[in-house]
Amino acid sequence: MARQPETQDHPYGQSVSRLIDEFGKLPGIGRKTAERLANHILNVSTAEATALADAIRDVKAAVRRCSICFNLTEEPVCRMCRDPRRDQHAVCVVEQPRDVVALESSGVWGGMYHVLGGRIAPLEGIGPEDLTIHQLVHRIRKQGITEVVMATNPTLEGDGTALFITNLLQNDPVRITRLARGIASGSVLEFANREMLADALRGRQKF
Repeated sequence: MARQPETQDHPYGQSVSRLIDEFGKLPGIGRKTAERLANHILNVSTAEATALADAIRDVKAAVRRCSICFNLTEEPVCRMCRDPRRDQHAVCVVEQPRDVVALESSGVWGGMYHVLGGRIAPLEGIGPEDLTIHQLVHRIRKQGITEVVMATNPTLEGDGTALFITNLLQNDPVRITRLARGIASGSVLEFANREMLADALRGRQKF
């Protein structure tokens, strides 16, 4: 009788098939790339593979949301919210933590941040209650914020989210600006270069 294969999913076995499936869940990773990554893990030393697994485990255990701005941090309050040199009365509103990294790289913004955790997207089932909009409004009113820079991505959903927040704050004594349209409509902050982001921050306009 012919020997049956270990698994129908992958000739190397079920564990490799599972690893490929997990890699395939990562954004931008297709089946072929997932297989290459799995083969790379199989070819490196046990120490290297374990180091990767430990790094993933540690980052999930250590990283949390800042209790003030909702950026990623390993402390209850992030480094920027703790920095007394930053302008405490100006807040730049972004969609994701990676947008904070992109804007910080411009070296222009010296105020605070607020991470929404996404954008309003009704077709995807994401409403205002799924974001940190309520916390933003409360923060603005409690801390005496005088300027809010809308740095949501220049997409239909990003602009809609900025407009929704602006309407909530229309009766508050706060100046609302947005990034200059040096960033092309439909683009994403994460992929804008340093010069574009610096120009956008310097040329921010009233929303």
